[in-house]
Amino acid sequence: MGSMWMMRQVSIRVVASTNSLLLSNSIITSQFPLSFSFSFSSFYPKSQYLISLVSSSHRHSLSTTAASSSSSSSSHFGDVEEIEVSKNGSNSKTLLKGLTYSEFENWVQLQGYRPGQALMLWKRLYGNYIWAHHIDELEGLNKDFKKMLSENAEFKALSLKEILTASDGTKKILFTLEDGQVIETVVIPCDRGRTTVCVSSQVGCAMNCQFCYTGRMGLKRHLTAAEIVEQAVFARRLLTSEVGSITNVVFMGMGEPLHNIDNVIKAADIMVHDQGLHFSPRKVTVSTSGLVPQLRRFLHESNCALAVSLNATTDEVRNWIMPINRKYKLGFLLETLREELRFKNNYKVLFEYVMLSGVNDSIEDANRLIDLIEGIPCKINLISFNPHTGSQFQPTSDAKMIEFRNVLAEAGCTVFLRPSRGDDQMAACGQLGNPGAIQAPLLRVPKQFQTALNISV
Repeated sequence: MGSMWMMRQVSIRVVASTNSLLLSNSIITSQFPLSFSFSFSSFYPKSQYLISLVSSSHRHSLSTTAASSSSSSSSHFGDVEEIEVSKNGSNSKTLLKGLTYSEFENWVQLQGYRPGQALMLWKRLYGNYIWAHHIDELEGLNKDFKKMLSENAEFKALSLKEILTASDGTKKILFTLEDGQVIETVVIPCDRGRTTVCVSSQVGCAMNCQFCYTGRMGLKRHLTAAEIVEQAVFARRLLTSEVGSITNVVFMGMGEPLHNIDNVIKAADIMVHDQGLHFSPRKVTVSTSGLVPQLRRFLHESNCALAVSLNATTDEVRNWIMPINRKYKLGFLLETLREELRFKNNYKVLFEYVMLSGVNDSIEDANRLIDLIEGIPCKINLISFNPHTGSQFQPTSDAKMIEFRNVLAEAGCTVFLRPSRGDDQMAACGQLGNPGAIQAPLLRVPKQFQTALNISV
């Protein structure tokens, strides 16, 4: 066994808007030997707390982060706890796409206008093929109402940076956030009329799954509900005329959605509203690596679909390739699903299984998977690993994937082979993001898999 490593860093971020103050206390875990004597200042020899007040015409944010003298950026590898405190902001505009419909209606009434005006505005932001981003696009609204909106409301959460098109027609959209960070959204056209937008929920990701390029980034920050919703709005606004109606949403872009559960549930609620974007709840799928308490909460609070990224049939392998398993073991995760789904009628969880050559793709793995999911209403997607810079893994051959699928199907499982889409533009599953200089640690490869990964024993 290799030595255990641990690092602790604390980051406090406060964001003030007209509605709330967000206090985020991030506890980050990385890797240092237990015998290593270390303090915060020893990891950042010239570290200091940087306190900056960033203001614009529509938002104010106060952020406190620990950073080295050479860089003010920080990467988080761990859990983030949040406390939301009510606060009235001043000299700031309300970002409308961060409001659920009930909040939206209340806000309009507080400005002195009728609920009917709220519905008319909502439809122009999310429906009627308008997807408004500017006051000039709000045709048909009362003149005084539009004047109030120009003074008190903000319509856009993202700025378009670039659109890349893969050889198979997949579109990767790069957006710039107000703080300069960049996120990626993918639109996947389908000949059968099932075009999907894959949205990001965080800048980077704290889960450090070893096969995922986004995981190399660590966590930079959560996305707000507005920043999540706007990805779907932008996708429809930019690409509907080219790819047809966008019918499905998957929260499978950058980040662990249930790590940002408050904003994800809120964004999903906005997406399925029948007077707005009007996605079917069963066609909005939120994926998780297995944060069990948040998973349970999601199943209780949302009618949207759930996907669980499984990727292993033993704790030993999953501990290595998905470190979250060290906290929430495979058995605990699956037993929670087994219990919770008893109370949801006609509901099936989607298990995602990224196939890694010589690691999790044996016939023994297939048979173990059959036993593990027994009693859980589910479907299984077998996903080919998509290579990226720095990865030690190799994709399972097509023939072996078919053999694996056949074992599952013969046992009565509902199973699909999911082809890679957009990989020539780094738009496929597990390829999003830009890790940069500060990266999450690669974990020690268990001895029995070193040969499969061409690592010298």
